[in-house]
Amino acid sequence: MKRILLVDDDAHIRELLTEELQEDGYAVSAANNGMEALSLLKGEEKPDLVILDLRMPKMDGLETIGSMVKLKLEVPIIIHTAYSSYRNDYLSMVADAYVVKTSDLTELKKKVHELTAT
Repeated sequence: MKRILLVDDDAHIRELLTEELQEDGYAVSAANNGMEALSLLKGEEKPDLVILDLRMPKMDGLETIGSMVKLKLEVPIIIHTAYSSYRNDYLSMVADAYVVKTSDLTELKKKVHELTAT
């Protein structure tokens, strides 16, 4: 079973995406912000994919990506944000996919499947 780390400060979004991804057969763990995510990423069980929001308290998504690069944590990343304006940011380009949040989860699920299929 593929493992996904979901990083989003909105509890409702975490709950919705966790439920949807679990129904699709993924094991999902969640973090409220980048600091929590990094703690989980440094653990023994590395996820197969990270879904990362950008605007979060304590440590935002771009800072998290920067830390992942510095720590050489090579995990595919999907940026999942309500803001399309960050798409051309230098650190956003490190991500494997950029999906703007919408009530239709089709694009997000498609990217998850593409990046976890091996």
